[in-house]
Amino acid sequence: MSAAAESTLSPALPPARDLVAGAWRDCADELPDLMLEDPSTGDVLGPGHASGPDRVEQALAAAADLAADGAWARTGTRADVLDAVAEAVDAKLSDIAALEAFATGVPIAQTRLLGVVTSGSFRLAASQLRDGVLRDDPTRPDGRAVQVHRLPLGPALCLVPWNAPAPMAAHKVASALAAGCPVILKPSEFAPYGSQLLAQTVAEVFADRGLPDACFQFLHGDGVTGAALAADPRIRAVSFTGGARGGVAVGRSCAERLAPAQLELGGCNPLIVMPDADVAHAAAMAADLLTTLNGQWCRALGRLVVPAARYEPLLDAIGAELAALRVGESTDEATEYGPLVHSAHRALVRDEAAKLASMDGAKALSWTRVPERGNHLPPMLITGVPPAAAPDEIFGPVATVHTYTDLDEAVNIANTGSFGLEGYVAGTDEERALAVAARVRAGEVKVNGSSVMSLHMDTPRPAWGMSGLGEEGTVETLRFFTGARVVGTENHLALHRRTPERGA
Repeated sequence: MSAAAESTLSPALPPARDLVAGAWRDCADELPDLMLEDPSTGDVLGPGHASGPDRVEQALAAAADLAADGAWARTGTRADVLDAVAEAVDAKLSDIAALEAFATGVPIAQTRLLGVVTSGSFRLAASQLRDGVLRDDPTRPDGRAVQVHRLPLGPALCLVPWNAPAPMAAHKVASALAAGCPVILKPSEFAPYGSQLLAQTVAEVFADRGLPDACFQFLHGDGVTGAALAADPRIRAVSFTGGARGGVAVGRSCAERLAPAQLELGGCNPLIVMPDADVAHAAAMAADLLTTLNGQWCRALGRLVVPAARYEPLLDAIGAELAALRVGESTDEATEYGPLVHSAHRALVRDEAAKLASMDGAKALSWTRVPERGNHLPPMLITGVPPAAAPDEIFGPVATVHTYTDLDEAVNIANTGSFGLEGYVAGTDEERALAVAARVRAGEVKVNGSSVMSLHMDTPRPAWGMSGLGEEGTVETLRFFTGARVVGTENHLALHRRTPERGA
């Protein structure tokens, strides 16, 4: 372990351990192609780890046996259990935030803020159960009720990326458990520590209440492990957040056996600055979208679309925002912008930026001073790139800048490419800005806001085009792990009247 990892600012990293059928074990298998790093210093920590094939098989078998038995699905106190998990997670949020900050490079002020999602996901899932989200009894015109039961599909697989692993794991796991599914969680091999502590906390609550061991299991590994799990016929539903390549592979595996797949794959998200926008506010939005989670988030800024007449003052204002960022180690409370997760990812982002900046007429702009040591990369805006030449997600603090002369052109630029996850509009005339936002092809469009949180916790988080498949959300993800069964009494008089016609 590096000296930085042992400093007072950095947490002690736990050994990689998996949980299978109630038993925790150290992961003996190493990932030969991955050496984990301290993002803030670049110091090598050691190899990544994976659960062995035997542990993966045991986890799948245990989950399948529990699903067949139905013990967890029949548990009528699932809401109480989830509330107990939320309480236990609350007590661990500080430690989880520190582990997440250290492993991902995201400033601890931001990982701590996301803690509300980590424990809150279990409370929301419990609330949905009590509100009857899994049951509906519509009434027919003849007065008879028809029962609609939403039943667990079976063993559920939750695959989460490295940029905010614990919050995303909590959202998926809480929803699947609420649905009544046995759950297997596998985090990214780049940042498994916070998720492992979350898993330990969940498992302790289940063990204390004497619930079946296979209700919740936790595995380590890379894409090979994830692919093996997603392709196994015992897995009946997969919720995946990550890159497009991995998501397409998961979707293909699920499609071959018609298993539901919930895929959130990122985007190249536009910010349209309206002609009447307040320059300071629009600049703050752009800088925030470019640097939240160090630019490593699926809803980050991808294309900045600005009025040609206001191009220079807007870029000057954005530059001032970026120049003022407090840059430092991710575990330092004062840090506003930290390093990227790994040197390999930094190289990828840097190369993508260089490719764009090398186009004729293009120019890379950067105002932020970053340390030479570690995986730091200054946020960049690249001008002079045609919209059609910048359609892809970079997943880092890099965005292209495009000018427009009328709002139709602005919307066309915003809708360039195959992604459609998030959009943003900045404008003083809110009604006019909302009208433009309604034309942006994306699952969610925020006017005059750049928060990492959704507009409302009860609204869906859809993904259009290559940004994914299906909808996430408080209700949507819980229901994703279920199948509907409709039960009711047929109108026997109507059936009797049809009988002679059938025999004629």
